[in-house]
Amino acid sequence: MFQKILGWFSSDLAVDLGTANTLVYVRGRGIVSNEPSVVAVMKNNGRVIAVGAEAQKMLGRTPADIIAMRPLKDGVIADFDKTGEMLKYFIRKVHNRKSFISPRIVVGVPSGITQVEQRAVKDAAQASGAREIYLIEEPMAAAIGVGMPIGEPFGNMIVDIGGGTTDVAVISLHGVVYSKAVNVGGDKMDEAVVSYIKNKSRILIGDRTAEFIKRQIGSAYKVDNENRTMDIKGRDLVSGIPKTVTINEDEIREAIHESVMVIINTIKVALENTPPELASDIVDRGIVLAGGGALLRGLDVLLKEETGLPVIVADDPLCAVVNGVGKVLDNLDVLSRVSIK
Repeated sequence: MFQKILGWFSSDLAVDLGTANTLVYVRGRGIVSNEPSVVAVMKNNGRVIAVGAEAQKMLGRTPADIIAMRPLKDGVIADFDKTGEMLKYFIRKVHNRKSFISPRIVVGVPSGITQVEQRAVKDAAQASGAREIYLIEEPMAAAIGVGMPIGEPFGNMIVDIGGGTTDVAVISLHGVVYSKAVNVGGDKMDEAVVSYIKNKSRILIGDRTAEFIKRQIGSAYKVDNENRTMDIKGRDLVSGIPKTVTINEDEIREAIHESVMVIINTIKVALENTPPELASDIVDRGIVLAGGGALLRGLDVLLKEETGLPVIVADDPLCAVVNGVGKVLDNLDVLSRVSIK
């Protein structure tokens, strides 16, 4: 009861600590921050000079004494200190001591997070002035965010395709019955696009350009007769001079095919290991796709063809995790049941 009373006077926060983007949700206000998970630091002393959107502008454009980096890689924390600094920056930017009571903070974290990484996230949240800290695995948060009835005795399958990882989970009665994570997501697809264009067109492009190409003309399945094209600029590997080439949708689909099939095979393995009673529920309820990767054109059609099951793309897949983490701020009973112990 005392904690509930404190909650009335504090600006409680929910954070989706993602490999590609970090989103912050404030209770009563919704999503107030959505910035890239990028940090720029001085090479000589490690001092953080920029975080988020400002730091992302520096990727691939920094002088020798500055490094722009992603502190989370493949769904795990690659640099504890920089992740802590980034988390503190986002929390302080949003909260900024606007209420006299420290906030309760709930953080959505990758499902493969280790106890050491859990401690690093909690320490960073505590250093930014948190009253209480809870951690929730991202597949569970995504299921809550898309409105799945996770408390009912039915099988619900959620596939959260993020920047660094793809998490597949079967949820029933507020618990994860089976889960499987694979280190393939949007970033691996970007790397595949860079490699494909390098080998085929002898042009070198950056990761940001590859991501833009994937968003504009990328697809997992040919859903119409249109073969979209795009002009891209890069450095010619033979002459070393900047050059423009034209690529098409079929080429990008070929480039990311291997990554897409890894995700689909992971889903198939999860289905094979799901208890029969819950598997029958999934036949009726279908598979729900969340995360930025769910926006890849034709992915739902390909998955439906490969599994024979209904496939639903969440209404707002990019914000599924942070919306789910935000929802549990108002329900302490659910929060205590779904948080990592």
